[in-house]
Amino acid sequence: MKYLAVVPAAGAGRRMGMNIPKQYLQIHGKAVIDWTLEALLSHADIEMVMVAISRGDEFWQDTRSAADPRIHVVTGGEERCHSVLNALHALNATGFSPDDWVLVHDAARPCVRLDDISRLIHQARRHGGGVLGVPVHDTMKRTDAENVILQTVERNQLWHAFTPQMFPLGKLHDSLQGALAAGENITDEASAMEWAGHRAVMVEGAATNIKITRPVDLALAEFYLSL
Repeated sequence: MKYLAVVPAAGAGRRMGMNIPKQYLQIHGKAVIDWTLEALLSHADIEMVMVAISRGDEFWQDTRSAADPRIHVVTGGEERCHSVLNALHALNATGFSPDDWVLVHDAARPCVRLDDISRLIHQARRHGGGVLGVPVHDTMKRTDAENVILQTVERNQLWHAFTPQMFPLGKLHDSLQGALAAGENITDEASAMEWAGHRAVMVEGAATNIKITRPVDLALAEFYLSL
């Protein structure tokens, strides 16, 4: 039984308003993606990472991670889901078992904690798959297209889904490939597994496992990584 990680890193990160993709922005002198990959590979169970980068990526080779022999690179796709599928294709071609476990993690989530990864691995193995996240605590509202409130949504049993998301390699590959072929809107790995009829468990982790999307998130990640 092996544990592998997939990190889709082919996005442009346009909402950051920067001239380089967000995964290559610097935090304390190190690229965001370096923090992310070092966190994953610091976990004793994860033996290798497949990173999906965009065709013509000009920044990857300048990262600290590029020379790490435990990290392999594949060309990403048009959307995040296509990048993940390309990485899963590559893992299959490398000869890993369909029963090996894959943890898919956002390149722009550098603050993931090792104890949360351990908790996810333990729970996902028991339930056939798992997603790291946090329960919703705020009041939730549904609006129309003009942001006029239509209703208050019951927040009990609602979760913010984070990453890593962990599933068996074979099932995740087939579910994602099938969902995309069917034209489904796949926003994360769990949604592909749900489409295919598989079930997973939500695993509570730290709220500090933020995804860097806007400039304020970068400052917050800098703070968390300095603790």
